[in-house]
Amino acid sequence: MHKITTKETFKIYNTLSRKKEVFMPIISGHVGMYVCGATVYNDVHLGNCRTFISLDLIVRYFRYLGYKVRYVRNITDVGHLEDETNDSYDKITKKALIERIEPMELAQKYTYYLHSILDKFNALSPNIEPSASGHIIEQIEIIKMLIKKGFAYEIDGSVYLDLNTYIYRYKYGILSRSNIEKTLEGNSRCLKNRRQKRNTKDFSLWKKADDAHIMQWMSPWGRGFPGWHLECTTMSLKYLGDVFDVHAGGIDLKFPHHDCEIAQSISLHGKIPVHYWIHTNLLTLNGEKMSKSIGNTIFPFDILTKFSSDVIRFFILQTHYRKILDFSSKALVSAKIGYNRLIESFLTLEVIFRRNIKVSTSTLNIITWKQKCYDAMNDDFNSPRLIAHLFEAMHCIHSLLEGDEYLTYYDLKLLENTMKSFFLEVLGLKIKIKKQTSKVEELLKFLIEIRSKARKEKNWVISDNIRKDLFKIGYNLLDNENETKVEVI
Repeated sequence: MHKITTKETFKIYNTLSRKKEVFMPIISGHVGMYVCGATVYNDVHLGNCRTFISLDLIVRYFRYLGYKVRYVRNITDVGHLEDETNDSYDKITKKALIERIEPMELAQKYTYYLHSILDKFNALSPNIEPSASGHIIEQIEIIKMLIKKGFAYEIDGSVYLDLNTYIYRYKYGILSRSNIEKTLEGNSRCLKNRRQKRNTKDFSLWKKADDAHIMQWMSPWGRGFPGWHLECTTMSLKYLGDVFDVHAGGIDLKFPHHDCEIAQSISLHGKIPVHYWIHTNLLTLNGEKMSKSIGNTIFPFDILTKFSSDVIRFFILQTHYRKILDFSSKALVSAKIGYNRLIESFLTLEVIFRRNIKVSTSTLNIITWKQKCYDAMNDDFNSPRLIAHLFEAMHCIHSLLEGDEYLTYYDLKLLENTMKSFFLEVLGLKIKIKKQTSKVEELLKFLIEIRSKARKEKNWVISDNIRKDLFKIGYNLLDNENETKVEVI
């Protein structure tokens, strides 16, 4: 565990204020964080993975600094309506009908797949992973409270949040700053449903289910199912309280999902439920948003046969979470080269340690460099800048190997520990030393064979150069009549 950084240095970009703000937790040393999880009706695509990996970085850094994090990430297994019309099905039900299996079987199938993919990408599991279907009773209770407070109404078995009543007292759309009237203007699907709702812009809290709808529960308003926006308000309220520190999700959730969450919470308690709103940007393919609904997707299993999960994670973290990231094979190849070079630097450090260096002449000030790593992450979790500092250290390591620079044992150990902790604990990457070490041994054996051949041919220039070069990187060759032994120095 590391010491929590000073208040003045750690800043987070807050979507609500549109600026970076100093992070001030509600309870000192603790962070309550809610992440909008997946709607488990299909395979998770790489764009989804980008969101979860970026948010995993944030959870990791909070914990790296010593915060005790309650990380809640929900599973949407009911209620994600495709639109607000009377004949709309939620995504789970629609896909269950297509696959001809029970909705809960479908949800379990894709939840398992989600977990297996995120495990491959070394994403931390949430402390609590609640499901919408497991909190129907709580959602019904919140709807009752909203009706009692005059912010919701029931018509023919469906319940809606009355945005006219809400807007009379509060401002809607403070997160996305969308003009809801313009957003809904000309939307034929919403206009189709105008007769049932009091106002076109009102959104569902509870939808009446017809006889053919598979997923339905009994409520005071008849059989039905909850609206999509209500589930996150309900579960964040239950596990994190009326007001908590961080709410995070993809940028496409700002409107209407998160704006509706805010409206529900303010209607309940008269206050904004979250201090810091964090949104990850899109992963694009061919310049367009990656989305299952438009068929513009790449699934993890499409590329995991060509690139390791660590390389893909490294590729994602090379771009700041608030910037658009465009997918390409060329960019992944470049990420693979960079990732492998960093891995090699850790192996090189092992060689350098054997030299027992005592005098420092390096141009890299390790204390200053270490602070730069913290400064990068303290500036709204700037992983690209952190990675740049790791490459800076890598160049220093290469200079140490060549004998151009030197570090004391203390500085060398500090460099190694800092690199490894940021690489492993913060970036969530893995160092596969064993596989790399075997390659080094194979290369060493190959060079000794070339040198032995050169000695037999009395080519002393090649023989001596190989001996000198290997000595520089920590290997001393001991020759006898029959063989050459290697002494690690």
